[in-house]
Amino acid sequence: MQHLSISPEVAAAQAEGKAIVALESTIISHGMPYPKNRETALKVEVAVRDQGAIPATIALMNGKVKVGLSIDEIEQLAKAGTSVTKVSRRDIPFVLRSKALGATTVAATMLGAQWANVPLFATGGIGGVHRGAEQTFDISADLQELAQTNVAVVSAGVKSILDIPATLEYLETHGVPVMVYQSDHFPAFYTRESGERAENKVTSAQEIAELLHLKWTCGLQGGALIANPVPEIHACERTYIEGIIDKAITEAEQQHIKGKALTPFLLSRIEQLSKGQSLVSNIELVLNNARLGAKIAVALKRLEK
Repeated sequence: MQHLSISPEVAAAQAEGKAIVALESTIISHGMPYPKNRETALKVEVAVRDQGAIPATIALMNGKVKVGLSIDEIEQLAKAGTSVTKVSRRDIPFVLRSKALGATTVAATMLGAQWANVPLFATGGIGGVHRGAEQTFDISADLQELAQTNVAVVSAGVKSILDIPATLEYLETHGVPVMVYQSDHFPAFYTRESGERAENKVTSAQEIAELLHLKWTCGLQGGALIANPVPEIHACERTYIEGIIDKAITEAEQQHIKGKALTPFLLSRIEQLSKGQSLVSNIELVLNNARLGAKIAVALKRLEK
């Protein structure tokens, strides 16, 4: 693909048969303020390396889909912050043509990972069906990408700001396998429980890798969602954070904030209302997902060999 640019480190890892984990860039530009975003992005890459895999952060730069960023490129994204274009599937040709700086969402990161033959992606939380979608039809493109793109996503479940039961129903309808790591409860980003039970509980990275390998060798197209609950020590109390989320959503409605601007607004407002507690949870759950993602990638690479 002429618009794909794979970093020398990621290309070398592919040539040597090493495990690789894709990482998104929207969390850098829109997920948290500078310099915390830069620090977190670099820590996530270290977490992947510590488990024996190579990190491949994905972004759009200078008319290319870049798979694997340098420290300077991560710094550039982090400093530019919310001025960076937030890129989902539909936005890719526009941003490539303009050669603008683009931060990839879950959907766009999955596409970049598939183009680069990277089957494992670790992130914070995926998008989903927004509350009130029966009126707004606001459903994240992440869900459709999971249904059609052969990349497995490790996340702390679905973002708490969403309609989680409706999101799980959507994934079931589109045949996306959902598995929960070492828990009987489906997590909700900041909290370990969403009120939904885990339909498929998995207990090890090896088990997850075997399930993914079976899915794809059977010719079943599409990705999978591996829900990894935030570590208990860093989890927010469910009732407390739900009250804050409800308040933030009400404020967004009053200010007529919607579309691409909605999730960044809500995450920022939740951080303010929780006095920074949500940001701590956010950072720790991303690191936790990176570690698990790398373990799965290593196990999957062994199976492929």
